[in-house]
Amino acid sequence: MAIPITVLDCDLLLYGRGHRTLDRFKLDDVTDEYLMSMYGFPRQFIYYLVELLGASLSRPTQRSRAISPETQILAALGFYTSGSFQTRMGDAIGISQASMSRCVANVTEALVERASQFIHFPADEASVQALKDEFYGLAGIPGVIGVVDCMHVAIKAPNAEDLSYVNRKGLHSLNCLMVCDIRGALMTVETSWPGSLQDCVVLQQSSLSSQFEAGMHKESWLLGDSSFFLRTWLMTPLHIPETPAEYRYNMAHSATHSVIEKTFRTLCSRFRCLDGSKGALQYSPEKSSHIILACCVLHNISLEHGMDVWSSPVTGPVEQPPEEEYEHMESLDLEADRIRQELMLTHFS
Repeated sequence: MAIPITVLDCDLLLYGRGHRTLDRFKLDDVTDEYLMSMYGFPRQFIYYLVELLGASLSRPTQRSRAISPETQILAALGFYTSGSFQTRMGDAIGISQASMSRCVANVTEALVERASQFIHFPADEASVQALKDEFYGLAGIPGVIGVVDCMHVAIKAPNAEDLSYVNRKGLHSLNCLMVCDIRGALMTVETSWPGSLQDCVVLQQSSLSSQFEAGMHKESWLLGDSSFFLRTWLMTPLHIPETPAEYRYNMAHSATHSVIEKTFRTLCSRFRCLDGSKGALQYSPEKSSHIILACCVLHNISLEHGMDVWSSPVTGPVEQPPEEEYEHMESLDLEADRIRQELMLTHFS
């Protein structure tokens, strides 16, 4: 005997048909201050996201097809910037927390689909040279087209047996590899690496490393800290500087590397779901990595729209697992060491 099954609408159960749903929530009905305080972005930026993502968020196969793209985007922005599915957030736009969760999933996937559109290295020679000129103007190191580092984002434990995501602090995390330019715009983002992997291993196994090893960015290099191996395309600081030139090089390296440190702080300040203040991301590693990537896409889009990458209030450094010392990494690549010595001799003597 077949048993009839009724599919219940969470929002209908909670609020009834007469409740003002998110589709009836209009941006023009609220102030700019309200939008910034609740969703972290101004009105015109939100309108741009509606235009950019509207087609993807209106797919007839989605469970949340009755919720407008505008509402889905507001729900997702509210989560990204607050770090939690607060009841008051759903109440403000007229949806349940269950629907909030679906909206976040939909918007996240729509942003991830467009990641390559907004996160990439410049393709033309003029733009690459402009990158080098900007970095050279910052601290005097030539040939730099980006700064690379890793950032841990806390996630819930996938399962009791899986220790691959446990970092050196004993917390479950994803170790995210990123490269930024001098403005803080992200040019490479890889968010799926388990937290147990050291930064140097993440870089070694990354697609970023494969690109540089294949010579896709000739006569250019990245800057990375002492957690990475010295490479012909990756300049690291000296472990123990001895000469005045070496000290000057290390100081210039530190000043340049600070760009990505500021970028990480800004990401975690603007997108509180990444900073761990409301707890770890309560998703699988795959879904968590997509949320992180979606926030990075929004970060770059905000830059394109003139929002200062470092205008958000920064509460302090991002707490990361302690770095290991890599005293002997410098001597493993003789050609890279020769390039760095020549760099110091030519520009820092």
